[in-house]
Amino acid sequence: MSDAPTPGRRRVVLLAAIAGVCALLVFLVTGLLTSIVERKEEAKHPYVRLVDVTEETTDPEAWKVNWPREHDDYRRTAESTKTRFGGSETLPAQKAAASPWLTRMFAGYAFALDYRDRRGHAYMLQDQEQTRRVTERKQPGSCLHCHASIIPTYRRVGGGDVFKGFEALGKLSYTDAHAEVVKTGSSNPVPGATPTFAHQDGAHPVSCVDCHDPKSMELRVTRPGFIRGIQALAAGTAATPHLESIERWRLGSRAAAYDPNVDASRQEMRSFVCAQCHVEYYCGPKTTLFFPWNNGTKVEQIEAYYDSYTFPDGHPFYDWTHGETGANVLKAQHPEFEMWSQGVHARSGVACADCHMPYKREGAMKVSDHWVRSPLTNTSRACQVCHPYTETEIQGRVAAIQDRTRALLDRSGTAVVEMLDAIVAAKRAGATDAQLAAVFALQRKAQWRLDFVAAENSMGFHAPQETARILAESIDYARQGQLAARSLPQGAPVKPPSAASH
Repeated sequence: MSDAPTPGRRRVVLLAAIAGVCALLVFLVTGLLTSIVERKEEAKHPYVRLVDVTEETTDPEAWKVNWPREHDDYRRTAESTKTRFGGSETLPAQKAAASPWLTRMFAGYAFALDYRDRRGHAYMLQDQEQTRRVTERKQPGSCLHCHASIIPTYRRVGGGDVFKGFEALGKLSYTDAHAEVVKTGSSNPVPGATPTFAHQDGAHPVSCVDCHDPKSMELRVTRPGFIRGIQALAAGTAATPHLESIERWRLGSRAAAYDPNVDASRQEMRSFVCAQCHVEYYCGPKTTLFFPWNNGTKVEQIEAYYDSYTFPDGHPFYDWTHGETGANVLKAQHPEFEMWSQGVHARSGVACADCHMPYKREGAMKVSDHWVRSPLTNTSRACQVCHPYTETEIQGRVAAIQDRTRALLDRSGTAVVEMLDAIVAAKRAGATDAQLAAVFALQRKAQWRLDFVAAENSMGFHAPQETARILAESIDYARQGQLAARSLPQGAPVKPPSAASH
């Protein structure tokens, strides 16, 4: 008798196998669909508000409960990052160690005393408190505008009006203004928490509340200096093709001043929150801190505004009197926003956060990386999203730009030093300040342009062609000043530079 299965049995086995495969497929598809639904639901609820944060909550530790992912990244700004032209593992080195001409250029100014390289945001308040520019020289309270989480202090000191508090703190000394920041923070502690980055009771560097509305978590700008500055830029006539909301506002009735928190797009806000501090501004004792954007954000537009500005005491604008020559000169701060505004990334709609805080995925969550740092330390997510090249190729292109900029920077520094040598020699030979007036004007132009690039933290990458143009002008003005100084006192007084020389 044969043991071979009958056709009926074979059909039963085949049907059972098919049913088993179908059941397995159904199980797998069901599991996949369930996972997709769960992930989508998770993405709809990026956070759970377990604690209330308010406009007074400057300590990120309180925000951590609701937004742990972002807080984890934010804490990493305390970690050392270093690129070829910036960053440090410990206390940064003096910039003059690599660029000796800085000491000569800043003669008579606090930056000749102490001028160090950058560190992460975690150190922005600590490094300011400890710099010799503050500990050995008297500085105004307006210096805290960008280095502390200060808006609640402005609000308290101003009796509820942030702008009044901003103006009042700017009139105080740095020490007294800092004490007010500590006082505000000490009155609103986080129970049982170890403050994030707080190194004095209640004082915090830039914090969550400075860029996010605590109720909605929408991006917003809070710094009075920026708000006034961007309103002045919008009310002016300088072209802003990279800021479409300003162009649209200009076409409207202008019944109300441009308001970045109302008029700007979200993508623009992803640059504006950085532009609250990464900019050129006046931060001295003679008047309230301001951003000089009335004529535009290009180096010569800012210079023209400064040249037309008069302090309340009637003195024409200057930052300090040069210690070697006696010229009234300008000091650039860190004009990243202004330089970015002249580059191809800005014209292409790329925001600061796209490169310095690129998106990343954690589970179903798409979050902005709050470890703010150089894109060169994070090339895959910061650059390759748009540029389909290898990391080696991308970093090579950046290196080429930065090497060219560094070479031009040093040549400009050499030219400025040789101009200073010529001016000092002319003074020793008997040239008067009246005879040197036109030379001083050339010194002011040359130093301003050199400093505009040296103080900007991209070594030319934000706008390579614009950077090269600015340094070329610096070299030109420095050599003009050098030759003019050599012609004195024997020669005739030098003609001031014409407007066309811009």
